[in-house]
Amino acid sequence: MSLSLPAAAPSAPRWPLLGRVADAVVEVGQLTQFALRAAQVTLASRPRRDLLWPVLYQVGVRSLPVILVTGGFIGMVLAVQTYDQLRMMRMETTLGSVINISLVKELGPVLAALMLAGRVGSAMAAELGTMKVTEQIDALDALGADPVRVLVAPRLLACVVLIPALTLMADAIGIASGYLFSTQALGIDRYHYWQNSVDYVTAYDVASGVLKSLFFGGAIAVIACQRGMASGAGAEGVGRAATEAFVRSFIAILLLDFLLGMVLSPLYYMLWPGAVSL
Repeated sequence: MSLSLPAAAPSAPRWPLLGRVADAVVEVGQLTQFALRAAQVTLASRPRRDLLWPVLYQVGVRSLPVILVTGGFIGMVLAVQTYDQLRMMRMETTLGSVINISLVKELGPVLAALMLAGRVGSAMAAELGTMKVTEQIDALDALGADPVRVLVAPRLLACVVLIPALTLMADAIGIASGYLFSTQALGIDRYHYWQNSVDYVTAYDVASGVLKSLFFGGAIAVIACQRGMASGAGAEGVGRAATEAFVRSFIAILLLDFLLGMVLSPLYYMLWPGAVSL
């Protein structure tokens, strides 16, 4: 009688950390190739109107409630959190400058992009993931249509165009809510509130925030579409694609914010050497 031994379990890799680093490098390479392909297709030809307008509606109009609520609370939260510190230094009249420059330069673009990454990016990844699972993307390819041109280019263009516009709307609502809360609830003088804002908030601050949102919008669209088109099988695969799209967009937004901040802040003082920081 022969005894059969159980099959040996597969041995774990000797260097698991190196394996993860290699996987991360491969994923970054795949994402970079996808981004270059999507940018090339989007710049080469304008997407068809029947493909572009529904995406514009989903990204722009359907995101307005989220953006308005986000922008409104950003302004009021900044007023609440900043007022006590400024009052201790007897500088509460500068509250307007602190709120407005924080909004237009940093918090407005970043928080608006994070909210849109959760709403728009996850929806795009789930939609394209469902199309991948049901073989609709393969059908487009079999019919001779480029899936990147049909599915990715309209979404990339919509995000790059509309997310900066939505960021400006979030900034405007945040400025208005911060002003109303500061003057009505905290008793800040209206004249000094706006005067300090005019003195310290420049057009460069607004432009830098809009420039950041351009990069944020492109990152959200590229990551969401790439994860959707690489979705695994079944409902679990689609759900994982949507989750990964949000998490990776979140990380990309923070990374881009850091890198752009490293470039834009020194650039301001190169263009205006006599400027004094707040």
